[in-house]
Amino acid sequence: MTRYVSSRDNLRILMNLLRESSKSIQIEAFHVFKLFAANQNKPPDIVNILVANRSKLLRLFADFKIDKEDEQFEADKAQVVREIAALEPRE
Repeated sequence: MTRYVSSRDNLRILMNLLRESSKSIQIEAFHVFKLFAANQNKPPDIVNILVANRSKLLRLFADFKIDKEDEQFEADKAQVVREIAALEPRE
Protein backbone atom coordinates (compact mmCIF):
# COMPACT_ATOMS: atom_id res chain seq x y z
CA MET A 1 0.00 0.00 0.00
CA THR A 2 2.81 2.40 0.89
CA ARG A 3 4.48 1.76 -2.46
CA TYR A 4 1.18 2.34 -4.27
CA VAL A 5 0.58 5.74 -2.65
CA SER A 6 4.18 6.75 -3.33
CA SER A 7 3.78 6.36 -7.10
CA ARG A 8 3.45 9.50 -9.25
CA ASP A 9 1.84 7.44 -12.02
CA ASN A 10 -0.84 6.07 -9.69
CA LEU A 11 -1.59 9.57 -8.42
CA ARG A 12 -1.93 10.90 -11.98
CA ILE A 13 -4.29 8.07 -12.93
CA LEU A 14 -6.51 8.78 -9.93
CA MET A 15 -6.52 12.52 -10.54
CA ASN A 16 -7.72 11.85 -14.09
CA LEU A 17 -10.38 9.45 -12.80
CA LEU A 18 -11.66 12.20 -10.50
CA ARG A 19 -12.52 14.14 -13.69
CA GLU A 20 -14.52 11.26 -15.21
CA SER A 21 -18.09 11.98 -16.24
CA SER A 22 -19.33 8.91 -14.33
CA LYS A 23 -20.20 9.85 -10.75
CA SER A 24 -19.59 6.31 -9.48
CA ILE A 25 -16.07 6.28 -10.98
CA GLN A 26 -15.38 9.68 -9.40
CA ILE A 27 -16.50 8.46 -5.99
CA GLU A 28 -14.45 5.26 -6.15
CA ALA A 29 -11.42 7.24 -7.35
CA PHE A 30 -11.89 9.63 -4.43
CA HIS A 31 -11.78 6.76 -1.94
CA VAL A 32 -8.36 5.74 -3.27
CA PHE A 33 -7.17 9.34 -3.79
CA LYS A 34 -7.77 10.14 -0.11
CA LEU A 35 -5.07 7.58 0.75
CA PHE A 36 -2.54 9.72 -1.13
CA ALA A 37 -3.66 12.83 0.78
CA ALA A 38 -3.74 11.05 4.15
CA ASN A 39 -0.27 9.48 3.77
CA GLN A 40 1.85 11.21 6.40
CA ASN A 41 5.08 10.14 4.66
CA LYS A 42 4.35 11.51 1.19
CA PRO A 43 7.42 11.51 -1.05
CA PRO A 44 8.43 14.96 -2.38
CA ASP A 45 7.18 14.02 -5.88
CA ILE A 46 3.67 13.35 -4.59
CA VAL A 47 3.62 16.52 -2.47
CA ASN A 48 4.78 18.64 -5.41
CA ILE A 49 2.11 17.21 -7.74
CA LEU A 50 -0.59 17.88 -5.13
CA VAL A 51 0.72 21.41 -4.53
CA ALA A 52 0.92 22.14 -8.27
CA ASN A 53 -2.70 21.03 -8.70
CA ARG A 54 -3.97 22.36 -5.36
CA SER A 55 -6.34 25.03 -6.72
CA LYS A 56 -7.89 22.62 -9.25
CA LEU A 57 -8.31 19.91 -6.61
CA LEU A 58 -9.83 22.27 -4.06
CA ARG A 59 -12.28 23.59 -6.69
CA LEU A 60 -13.18 20.03 -7.68
CA PHE A 61 -13.83 18.99 -4.08
CA ALA A 62 -15.85 22.13 -3.33
CA ASP A 63 -18.40 20.98 -5.94
CA PHE A 64 -17.99 17.27 -5.26
CA LYS A 65 -21.29 15.85 -4.00
CA ILE A 66 -22.86 12.43 -3.88
CA ASP A 67 -26.53 11.71 -4.41
CA LYS A 68 -27.36 10.61 -0.89
CA GLU A 69 -26.44 12.19 2.44
CA ASP A 70 -23.26 10.54 3.74
CA GLU A 71 -21.59 12.00 6.82
CA GLN A 72 -18.49 9.81 6.48
CA PHE A 73 -17.96 10.88 2.87
CA GLU A 74 -18.30 14.55 3.84
CA ALA A 75 -15.85 14.07 6.74
CA ASP A 76 -13.34 12.32 4.45
CA LYS A 77 -13.70 15.08 1.86
CA ALA A 78 -13.15 17.78 4.49
CA GLN A 79 -10.02 15.98 5.72
CA VAL A 80 -8.63 15.68 2.17
CA VAL A 81 -9.26 19.40 1.59
CA ARG A 82 -7.46 20.26 4.86
CA GLU A 83 -4.50 18.03 3.97
CA ILE A 84 -4.12 19.50 0.47
CA ALA A 85 -4.55 23.10 1.68
CA ALA A 86 -1.82 22.62 4.30
CA LEU A 87 0.82 21.18 1.96
CA GLU A 88 4.09 22.99 1.38
CA PRO A 89 6.29 22.30 -1.68
CA ARG A 90 9.28 20.03 -1.01
CA GLU A 91 12.66 19.73 -2.61
